[in-house]
Amino acid sequence: GDARVRGQTGVVSERRGSYPFIDFRLLNNTTLSGEVGTKKKVKRLLSFQRYFHASRLLRGIIPQASLYLLDEDYLGQARHMLSKVGMWDFDIFLFDRLTNGNSLVTLLCHLFNVHGLIHHFQLDMVTLHRFFVMVQEDYHSQNPYHNAVHAADVTQAMHCYLREPKLASFLTPSDIMLGLLAAAAHDVDHPGVNQPFLIKTKHHLASLYQNVSVLENHHWRSTIGMLRESQLLAHLPKEVTQDIEQQLGSLILATDINRQNEFLIRLKSHLDNQDLRLEDAQDRHFMLQIALKCADICNPCRVWDLSKQWSERVCEEFYRQGDLEQKFELEISPLCNQQKDTVPSIQIGFMTYIVEPLFERWAQFTGNTPLSENMLNHLRRNKAKWRSLLHKQHSSSRSNDHSGQVTGSQEQTLNEEETP
Repeated sequence: GDARVRGQTGVVSERRGSYPFIDFRLLNNTTLSGEVGTKKKVKRLLSFQRYFHASRLLRGIIPQASLYLLDEDYLGQARHMLSKVGMWDFDIFLFDRLTNGNSLVTLLCHLFNVHGLIHHFQLDMVTLHRFFVMVQEDYHSQNPYHNAVHAADVTQAMHCYLREPKLASFLTPSDIMLGLLAAAAHDVDHPGVNQPFLIKTKHHLASLYQNVSVLENHHWRSTIGMLRESQLLAHLPKEVTQDIEQQLGSLILATDINRQNEFLIRLKSHLDNQDLRLEDAQDRHFMLQIALKCADICNPCRVWDLSKQWSERVCEEFYRQGDLEQKFELEISPLCNQQKDTVPSIQIGFMTYIVEPLFERWAQFTGNTPLSENMLNHLRRNKAKWRSLLHKQHSSSRSNDHSGQVTGSQEQTLNEEETP
């Protein structure tokens, strides 16, 4: 039954009025380089590559490129890095290089062991590793941002948040496993374009999920498919696995940025009323949702060198979508026009309206721990650096103006961009 559903989400839409050509091209950024019709392209169909890899795994054919867990790099520098996996300055880009592109698999194996989840849930190590490989392989490495390294980064952040004293003392093994699994799989099979793009191109996923949390629903359903296909939890009672699947969905769906205000209002209410009872499974689950939301958008709270890389990557992904929209004569989405939407202006807006409100509330929840204070300090410093870069861009554009004057419309634009 699962294979049938996954096959359905991997089929190219041929309905009249949709954009069947985009089903091949929007999901593979390399199409812009003119490589059409190759085997590599076919694999980039939504869900197809995951199904391909999973089928090979179930037949016992393990992709050798994914088994670098115990090579010399891992035993050396990567293992040394893992000993500091709870540090906020953890460099996931370096870790990914040291693990030969297997940062997500290596990190998950380590964290499941550190948290005692393998023993507690009596997980088979080979099956567990195969499942992690399936998840990692289902991310699109061509995406500048939404790839397996992003998933590993979010998972490492989630590990840090799960250790916050206010939360850690109440967490059960199930809570920890759900938190790590949701972090690892929250963007699985992401096509590198956003929900409005899928909707306006009448993509089959938008129809399938009725234009509501389209990507998040797909990430969740893909994760369930992999869990069932790997049979990782097959030894657990059916009601337990069903509960895990539903909670995974609730966590992953919480990452929909369109629901940001909904969660922020609810969190503010809990904090103002001081009525969070973490002994209650429902309240713990809500705080796991908040933790995952924080982990998902924590890039601006990292040290500048890491934060800047993530900012440039996400904007590159936006610009690629804008190029696609321009190519197919669609209206260019907000933040996706490389000529108008600069990296500094995008980041300043993102920090001001999305990141700061959430992390200020998270700090209030944790009791302003060293980690929360550290993140907010990085956030403020990074925002100041982006403002400085934006100012330099504006100064440069002014100096390049032949008249030596900034027009009224330009001045208005600059003022709007610099206003938080």
